[in-house]
Amino acid sequence: MSKLTDMRRLVFYDAEGAPYRPVRDGGGGRSVFKIKPKGASNRAADAIHIEEWLEVARAMLIDNLAARCQAFAGGQVNYLKFGAEKLVRYELDPELAQALGVLTHGTAGDVAGIISRHAVEQAMDAFDQYRLNGEGEGVFSQFGNPRDYWVRSTRERHNRVYPTKPLVGYIQKKTELNGGWGQKADAAARLHNAGFIIVDSGDKPVAPPEDYDHLIHGADRIRLCALNYDIEPARERDASKVSVRAGDLAAAMGLKDALPNICQALGGEKFQQLAGVSAPTFTEPNPSSSTIFTYILGSQAEADTVEEATTRSMPSATNLILYGPPGTGKTYKTAWEAVRLCLGEQAATALQGDEKREALMAAYRRLVSEERIEFVTFHQSMSYEEFVEGLRPSTGDDAGEAPEEIDVGTGFRLKPHDGVFKRVSERARLDRRNNDTSGRLDRSGRVFKVALGRRQVEEERERIRFGLNNELIHVGWGGDIDWSDERFDDFNEIFSEWRLQKDPEATGHDGNVVITFSFRSDMQVGDYVVVSDGRDRIQAFGRVSGEYYYDADASFHPHRRRVEWLWRDDAGTDRSRFYPNPFRRHSVYKLNQSLIDWDALEAIVFGDEAPRESGSARDHVLIIDEINRANISKVFGELITLLEPDKRLGGPNEIRVVLPYSKKPFGVPANLHIIGTMNTADRSIALLDTALRRRFAFRELMPDPSVLSTNVDGINLQKLLTTINDRVEYIFDREHQIGHAYFTGCNTLGDVEEVMRHKIIPLLAEYFYEDWSKVAAVLGDTEQGQPRFLEARRLAVPAGIGEDDFAGEKLRWRVKGQFDFSGFAS
Repeated sequence: MSKLTDMRRLVFYDAEGAPYRPVRDGGGGRSVFKIKPKGASNRAADAIHIEEWLEVARAMLIDNLAARCQAFAGGQVNYLKFGAEKLVRYELDPELAQALGVLTHGTAGDVAGIISRHAVEQAMDAFDQYRLNGEGEGVFSQFGNPRDYWVRSTRERHNRVYPTKPLVGYIQKKTELNGGWGQKADAAARLHNAGFIIVDSGDKPVAPPEDYDHLIHGADRIRLCALNYDIEPARERDASKVSVRAGDLAAAMGLKDALPNICQALGGEKFQQLAGVSAPTFTEPNPSSSTIFTYILGSQAEADTVEEATTRSMPSATNLILYGPPGTGKTYKTAWEAVRLCLGEQAATALQGDEKREALMAAYRRLVSEERIEFVTFHQSMSYEEFVEGLRPSTGDDAGEAPEEIDVGTGFRLKPHDGVFKRVSERARLDRRNNDTSGRLDRSGRVFKVALGRRQVEEERERIRFGLNNELIHVGWGGDIDWSDERFDDFNEIFSEWRLQKDPEATGHDGNVVITFSFRSDMQVGDYVVVSDGRDRIQAFGRVSGEYYYDADASFHPHRRRVEWLWRDDAGTDRSRFYPNPFRRHSVYKLNQSLIDWDALEAIVFGDEAPRESGSARDHVLIIDEINRANISKVFGELITLLEPDKRLGGPNEIRVVLPYSKKPFGVPANLHIIGTMNTADRSIALLDTALRRRFAFRELMPDPSVLSTNVDGINLQKLLTTINDRVEYIFDREHQIGHAYFTGCNTLGDVEEVMRHKIIPLLAEYFYEDWSKVAAVLGDTEQGQPRFLEARRLAVPAGIGEDDFAGEKLRWRVKGQFDFSGFAS
């Protein structure tokens, strides 16, 4: 079971498994961690004072410094260093691990787990930005020109070779370190031990020294390199399987005469456990340079590598609300439910239990980063315009291009803006599993509009037909100049050349040159092109397949590019417009990406007429926290009906509505699940909207004392929580009980006192509207017994005030400085 909490984000273990933690010292007036610098004594004056957990983790795990630590069981506080003396294993909060670029768990001496592949590749991305625009100069420029040691990326990049020191410096936020092999903290050594291949500037593998004990060798290195360069990249591509050829791996690592070792490592159980794969199939002969090991990537136990197609047998939640008193684990349960819906029952079951919480949250965060899970919190001011769509001010250059924009004054326009519900609904509807692109266009692609001629003019109809039949687009602007010449790469030279040929005295701006320049330079192979008749009717739609070329023998329009037509209107029918602005005549220009109606365009190209959900779409989840705090009718509006399963896209009673601001059809896809949480103790909203009740399933989460310990420094937490909740339910109601989550992180008497003083007692005071006599009754502080948590002192009647003027005696209540838990002893 993990011992991490919100207040304790780094835990160490000794050889017997006993836990230790860095401890704070409040003797100086503020609570700080104390770190001992290298070579310093144990005197307090020599210590470095640190307040943040991140910096403590950096000091102990990265800088190898000692900190004041204490065993969970109590005892003396000493300066301890990870990897020396007692501490042989660590456990780190995932957020801090990501910030440091290390794994969440690690063992002293197991240097291979210190730097993660994700952190190294992120550092390479940052170094690319530094090369491109100087971003990150404060770190990367400090290391000067790389000299001896480089590292090869595990991803396909334009340049796969990077200097070692800047990468490790970026990860560890250092500007000074060694770049070689000499110490395990040196840059090349760290990357080597993390399973990366060290190379020279020409990407030729550099053999590590054989006599350095701090460097990994043999099968351990082979397994890590195969994981980094073959298994994990295949998973990033969502591949269902991957094959590793022994000879290719040997060449990549620069190994000679190591084929038996390579084949044994790739076929062994250790590699299967490391990579999370089942036993591979392999070709004969084995071992040999031609031996190929094939791994199926769908049998992993961890959630972040589960092949969803094999684990999707589970009931659909669709619309679900988890409700209960505060502290019953609703937020955690929504995370598990969201992972279950996205990855499947089998994957989620493997992530149940407190000891798997870290793995669950890692899977949850991965799905959030993939935009398959969205999270929003409702509040009293939440509106339809925030949740679905609304108008927002726009002053950009594209303002006024779409008819749905509203001009409300000079330089100020209102433009439709998508809310979280519309965004996640559209992502779910357009999703594709395993890169299935059938019936879909690349909505991130650029689209250019070209007018080949007017359909109503016979001569120009022939030009249109010529372009369609010969798979090309052509324009007549630009005269008889071949604009592919390198001297026209500079835009200013283009204008100069054009003006000199047309009129040596010309000084004006010629728009025709702009058109030709866009046709030649802006448009790229792979871009989409739509051909119109100069008005707003589509004649063809295709993908640019060739570079600009000049046809000197052309009888008309010599400036040309090759196009692969995806759709042609040979019949001359009037198809629906997909771009809301009427096309300008005889021009070439890039369409505004945000204004393209991709649904209508796909309907034209693929012959369908309405937004539709893909049959291969993956499940998506929208989590709405505190769903009962908003005005549901105001937030959902007319879309409340669309939530019902039978009225979603593809359902038997499918409904689409036209949204009021964008004027576009909208439906809720069946693969979007909505999970809400509701705090039953929240008195800000009296009743939940009846329309919402009818459309959601409700699942109650109540306090569960059985998950708590029966002995925390002599306190029976199960008895404590049960007693409090029995009294709360008797005096108030069952919806205002105290959740078990308040106490799950308590491991010492101080932890329990902290929760009671700063969470439970203030919550009870809120429940009973500051009626402290009822709070005392819940805590068992009656007049007959010795006060345990609260003390009451009778207030004397002030002079001039009659005792009969006030009903009953007046008491002053005070929370005791030290609590008495004797009534809840183990």
